[in-house]
Amino acid sequence: MIRPSRTFYLLLLLPSLVLLFLFIVAPVGQSFYLSFHRMIIGLPHLGISFVGLTNYQELLHDPVARHSLWITLVFVGTTTFFELLIGLLLALLMHRRFPGRGTLRAAVLIPWAIPTVVSSQMWRFLFNDAYGMVNYALFGADTARYIPWLALPSTALLSLVVADVWKTASFAALLILAGLQVIPDELYEAARVDGAGAWHRFRHVTWPLILPALLVALLFRTIDAFRVFDLAFVMTQGGPADATNVLQLYGYKKMFVEGWMGYGSSLSVCIFIMVLCLAVMYVRMVGRRLLEAGTG
Repeated sequence: MIRPSRTFYLLLLLPSLVLLFLFIVAPVGQSFYLSFHRMIIGLPHLGISFVGLTNYQELLHDPVARHSLWITLVFVGTTTFFELLIGLLLALLMHRRFPGRGTLRAAVLIPWAIPTVVSSQMWRFLFNDAYGMVNYALFGADTARYIPWLALPSTALLSLVVADVWKTASFAALLILAGLQVIPDELYEAARVDGAGAWHRFRHVTWPLILPALLVALLFRTIDAFRVFDLAFVMTQGGPADATNVLQLYGYKKMFVEGWMGYGSSLSVCIFIMVLCLAVMYVRMVGRRLLEAGTG
């Protein structure tokens, strides 16, 4: 039997490598290039001039960028915590055997399957201060007490957090459920024989064995939350008073609204570096956990 040569395998990989270069490597490289230049979309006659690290220096002294970073960190931390918590509870529920479990698993994934733009518009209607169902559920027909959720700095970011948790907690639940299903039932039977209650079985059996799945869910959700754009763009446009002006949205405004392509590219590069560092850190954590689980 003739074994395929290495050239044959490379030819099979070539279409994927070409697409990877065109849609990932080239745009990232272009962003790095523009971040060292000054380019204004509305003034094409000025051309592209090299400015070195000027864009990054301006970014460090930009109060709006610092505020957007803080808003992004609050959004990432809050949504990731509640998504993992609710996802864990949903996964534990779906892991139990009861009639209709398959239907429940399918229904839980519906919010995650809905496009973000569609779900964002839905939550924008739900939080509307005149006819939104959130106000009606809280205050009934007493319209004088209705809260303009998306128009107040104190509640706008909370509204985005609720919308994001509703949509993506089910994705975290799916990843955690996969970790639960590989735990042997014999471990729980042995724990019951030793007299361990439900809490002790969860603490000493379930929790240590689902940590790799939890870390994978944490990796995906943190990176995805850092890249949030469409949710804030549809629901609030970054307002009010920049209360929901996350980094990705601020970069979009600088690049395509104000036309500062170089400055906006430097912001995009900083987001890319932050996400890359988080991904490397989480991957090392997940790999270490998996190695410990395999050797243990």
